[in-house]
Amino acid sequence: MDFPDEDVMYLKARDCDETLPEEGPEPRSRWGLVFDGASNAYGHGIVVIITLQGSYIPFTALVIITEYETCIIGLEEAIDLRIKILDVYGDSALVINQIKGEWETRHPSLIPYKDYAKRLLTFINKVEFHHSPRDENQMVDALATLSSMYNVNFHNKLGK
Repeated sequence: MDFPDEDVMYLKARDCDETLPEEGPEPRSRWGLVFDGASNAYGHGIVVIITLQGSYIPFTALVIITEYETCIIGLEEAIDLRIKILDVYGDSALVINQIKGEWETRHPSLIPYKDYAKRLLTFINKVEFHHSPRDENQMVDALATLSSMYNVNFHNKLGK
């Protein structure tokens, strides 16, 4: 079963047509990724990529299984940015530990998400997953709450 990406809609902080440098970031540079799914009427998740200089690149998306899809969106964005070394932080112990292989994935609907996330990891040279409790994730949690106040459509336009 393939990841149901046709159900995911994106609103990116950068222009979708923006071209990336041919060489990408320094291959030995370590980047950060923080993900959080917001449980609300709109079902938004937030991903923040942290650059070498400490800048934040936020992404928000309408997702169905918020935590897994939000993590996957972050991994896809890191691959698009040609990041090769990545530290991933999330407050979902389930997602973090299942992707790491420390916990078994028993729920049949989560297996395709875990399998797809693991396939994405083959495009990144080194990735480490870290569980960060919600109270240590305040900035991303606030962005997820803020993103939940807006409705995202297929044309990347915001509406209240």
